[in-house]
Amino acid sequence: MNAELHCEISNFLYHEAYLLDHRQYKEWLDLLSEDLVYQMPIRVTSDNKDASNLVYEMKHFEETKKSLTTRVNRLYTTSAWVDNPATRQRHFVSNISVAPGSRPEEYRVRSYFLFKRSRASDIETEQLFGEREDVLRKENGEWKIASRTIYPDQAVLSVMNLGMFL
Repeated sequence: MNAELHCEISNFLYHEAYLLDHRQYKEWLDLLSEDLVYQMPIRVTSDNKDASNLVYEMKHFEETKKSLTTRVNRLYTTSAWVDNPATRQRHFVSNISVAPGSRPEEYRVRSYFLFKRSRASDIETEQLFGEREDVLRKENGEWKIASRTIYPDQAVLSVMNLGMFL
């Protein structure tokens, strides 16, 4: 990968984090491809050091752009209790690596993430962290997320709910 492409993709991911942190969810939806697969397999604690500790048959969620659009639209109603009062959140993205994808104008992108969230006047903060595997592609000259698989490092998630977008 050349430095210019890496910089362009990194800036795209930073822009995505900005949109999410500033609750610009409808604008975030514009970054998603129509055929998006958005999923988070479950991580388990395994006694076998050589075995995978990810369970792909079970997921915390497996969504499409349509289901994410439904979730986003609900956030703009008065019945979105999970987000009332609105949380304060930050998405940190690092360790971005880019490799060619299976099609032209498509790239496999790995990144590490740290998500922090505070609610109301709570002293405690919630966090999730781990790795993401994305497929990014150019569609009509703009980057789109075609797929995202989120691998949390925690086997037991320390968040009240999964109402956030990672």
